[in-house]
Amino acid sequence: MNCLMMNRLFHAVLFGFVWVAVVGQVQARSLPDFTDLVKQHTPVVVNISTTQKVSRGGHGLPPGVEIPDLPEGSPFGDLFKHFFGEGGGNGEPRDYEARSLGSGVIISGDGYLLTNFHVVKDAEEIIIRLDDRRELVAELVGSDERSDIALLKIDATDLPVARLGKSADLEVGEWVLAIGSPFGFEHSATQGIVSAKGRALPNESYVPFIQTDVAINPGNSGGPLFNLEGEVVGINSQIFSRTGGYMGLSFAIPIEVAMDVAEQLKTKGHVSRGWLGVLIQDVTRELAESFGMKKPMGALVSRVLPDSPAERGGIKVGDVIVGFAGHDVVSSAKLPPIVGSTPIGKQADVDVIREGKPRTLRVTLDELPEEEALQAATTSRTEASSSRLGLTVADLSSVQRKQLELAEGGVIVESLEDGAGRHAGIVKGDVVVMFNNVRVKDAEQFAALVDDAPAGEMVPVLVQRRGGPIFLAVKVPG
Repeated sequence: MNCLMMNRLFHAVLFGFVWVAVVGQVQARSLPDFTDLVKQHTPVVVNISTTQKVSRGGHGLPPGVEIPDLPEGSPFGDLFKHFFGEGGGNGEPRDYEARSLGSGVIISGDGYLLTNFHVVKDAEEIIIRLDDRRELVAELVGSDERSDIALLKIDATDLPVARLGKSADLEVGEWVLAIGSPFGFEHSATQGIVSAKGRALPNESYVPFIQTDVAINPGNSGGPLFNLEGEVVGINSQIFSRTGGYMGLSFAIPIEVAMDVAEQLKTKGHVSRGWLGVLIQDVTRELAESFGMKKPMGALVSRVLPDSPAERGGIKVGDVIVGFAGHDVVSSAKLPPIVGSTPIGKQADVDVIREGKPRTLRVTLDELPEEEALQAATTSRTEASSSRLGLTVADLSSVQRKQLELAEGGVIVESLEDGAGRHAGIVKGDVVVMFNNVRVKDAEQFAALVDDAPAGEMVPVLVQRRGGPIFLAVKVPG
């Protein structure tokens, strides 16, 4: 090999080493180092343990479940007594203490802390463990189920305080860090990126969640979500999971929302939100076409509640709300958080599409009613009586749907007379889900199904009873 070739080979090898070194440095710079962030900000994170009294059925069994009658001397009888206790079969409820774990973050040096509502719900005692291993009993200042935020107070001073950032400044793809106590393992740090912003979740209408892929597990709830500047940008709240464990989707409450709730709890003892008074749904491609819209967007008004700001402001069923108070409404999920954060009594412009034409209305917001009053206002209590079956049914309220885990359809039996329904075994409180192999949508449709049923034939009826489905056979009278 001549000198020229040797020289070229040497330079090629040297270039290769330099290239690898440069690429390695670029990659190293692109991946964040969380070590200093964890060291500096772990002291503001606390571990929360709570105790609640839970009532169970007799013998420590769940309510409604009793030890079965067993032959005298059966080995299974001793087994049941060993695990569930004596009791003589009286089935009386027993109370026992349940414990749960969570996390929290210190927001003031005089002892105020943020955590989740569900962490301290029904707690009889709340114990806070600080980074210096002190354990203090916390007072619940207030809580708000709609945002899943609770404000606690401990008797301490000169505490380390979290620096608060702005979740609005977060970018999708940005690195974030969570510190908490998953499964009770204190001060565990997990990292990931922001996956989405302003995410709406079922039954969580008033929080525009931050979605991340940070590993969050039971015990992380209520802990802080940090950006790379060491600022708290969110309060970790929940995960999306089909197994109960982390599956790559975590959701945090924006810190602006959490602090607004905390301030209201501290000063007023409750949280006030703006209320428009409409029921809405998404606009599909087919609906957009029917409304003369170029693309599906906005919140379609399916109902205007009586004596509501929406009714007084001239909003009508069929309007598509595409803007509210200067904010674009790209989907129905975007509207509730915007309305909820708008001051009560403030006039707001509402941009709608009506009969294919844009127009602007002006409404003055009221305060969002309490849950019970809101349910009464929003629930359609359409009733229908069936003389053929001898029963009266009504549409389900959203509270009943939540309790029964029914997303849609079904009617509840409100009263019975002596007739075919009672003879078939239907009882008051049953939820009729299907009639004659047709899924029941509402009370009006149920009445029509019964009227159309063939006289003298047995038809199947599927009812939901105490959380479980059961088929009954009803003979339709003439």
